[in-house]
Amino acid sequence: MTQPTPAPANICPGCDGFASVAITLGGRTRTGARRTITAHCHTCHGTGTAPNLRALLHTAATAVFTHR
Repeated sequence: MTQPTPAPANICPGCDGFASVAITLGGRTRTGARRTITAHCHTCHGTGTAPNLRALLHTAATAVFTHR
C-alpha cells in the first residue's frame, strides 16, 4: 500500500539548507584551538528555510497596496 508523500521542505535557495558555517582564520588560540568565525546566510538569516510562497505574496501585496 502506498504511503502519503510528505510535504517538501522549504529549503533556502541561497544556502541549500546549510545556513551557518564556521570559517577558520588560519591561526590558533593560546590553548591550541583553531580561530574561527561564524557566517550566516543573508537570505534566510541563519534558519536554513525559506518562507512559503503564500507568505511572500501576502507580504509583497501588503507592502504595495497599503502605501498609497
